[in-house]
Amino acid sequence: MVATDPERDADWTALRAAADDAATHAYAPYSGYRVGAAARVSDGRVVAGCNVENAAYGVTLCAECGLVGDLHLGGGGRLTHFVCVNGDGDVIMPCGRCRQLLFENGGPDLLLWTVSGVRTMAEVLPDAFGPEDLA
Repeated sequence: MVATDPERDADWTALRAAADDAATHAYAPYSGYRVGAAARVSDGRVVAGCNVENAAYGVTLCAECGLVGDLHLGGGGRLTHFVCVNGDGDVIMPCGRCRQLLFENGGPDLLLWTVSGVRTMAEVLPDAFGPEDLA
């Protein structure tokens, strides 16, 4: 685990606030479970996303999907720090699909504030499949 205390670190606090704000914009009429995500990009930008549900549940978008769209819309880059929260502001874990999205856009060194502290993407998704596996 990475030695840092996100509760006391200003950068992490700002990211969590951005994730909290994103969760307020979630469209969750079916589950009522709002999710917001925020990340810092290598160039210093902050990107964010919220979940967007759909009556056809299979096409629901996770907050991380919106965040990755925001990343590329703003010019791309690499994610360096990430946090995801529910509508109550509690830190939550990305699902497996979203872990793969985060790995693709941040790599093994991406730092995630998880339910058990700050961890690298390599710890959260060990032995991940990535672009280098396609060579």
